[in-house]
Amino acid sequence: MSSVRVIAPPSRWPSPGLGELWHFRELVYFLAWRDVKVRYKQTVLGVAWALLQPLLNMVVFSIFFGRLAGVPSDGLPYPLFVLTALVLWQIFSYSLTEASASVVANERLITRVYFPRLAIPIAAVLSALLDFAISAVILLFALVAYGVTLSWRAVTAPAFVALAILAAFSVALWLSALNVRYRDVRYTLGFVAQLWLFVTPVAYPASLVPARWALVYSLNPMAAAVEGFRWALLGAPPPRLGAIVASTIGVIVVFVTGLLYFRRTEQVFADVI
Repeated sequence: MSSVRVIAPPSRWPSPGLGELWHFRELVYFLAWRDVKVRYKQTVLGVAWALLQPLLNMVVFSIFFGRLAGVPSDGLPYPLFVLTALVLWQIFSYSLTEASASVVANERLITRVYFPRLAIPIAAVLSALLDFAISAVILLFALVAYGVTLSWRAVTAPAFVALAILAAFSVALWLSALNVRYRDVRYTLGFVAQLWLFVTPVAYPASLVPARWALVYSLNPMAAAVEGFRWALLGAPPPRLGAIVASTIGVIVVFVTGLLYFRRTEQVFADVI
């Protein structure tokens, strides 16, 4: 005798639905793999773009900020200083923009079959891991070229990568749900990512930020993530413990509220998308 599965809309305060999401874990994998194949299908550079993007940005930043503007780099070679941040920034920026637009991009799938809608932004973030893995190889070669020896601090690097990914995913939960109802959200994504780049210590050290702005600046989770990533790999000055705590708490708050908002509004996605 076949079982009957009842699909009910989430309540006013819905649960995260992690059990249901785990049941559809294979779908998440296939959606992520589909995004990877679509991204590199019929391209000239293909996977090489994941290598060229941080390298070209490093060259531009090194010329204009490092050489012409004379921006300090905490005593580190400026190209290596900025490349380390760009590798981390790349996965954050791609995860943020792709996951924020992912629900609307999968309009036909959402209106035809039921599955946990949360699988879509998660798959978009997972697909960004391939680009990060490729660009991380370039970073390792750069570390060898500059004679940098990794220390015990390197074991903490994944924690700062996780902070950057979680920050991107948390914000994307809000933006992807809002984008379904307000389509002009997608037009702001590029501007938001660009603005966020300049308020993150990618091209400059966080030590240049005035002390009176330190508390506000610590609310940017990417500031702590970039500083921590540099500290873990290059031995740069570590981020303040207060900044890490403030960033982590802020990301958790955005994640929890974004998850609840996404789950509460996903019941109308198929109607308004």
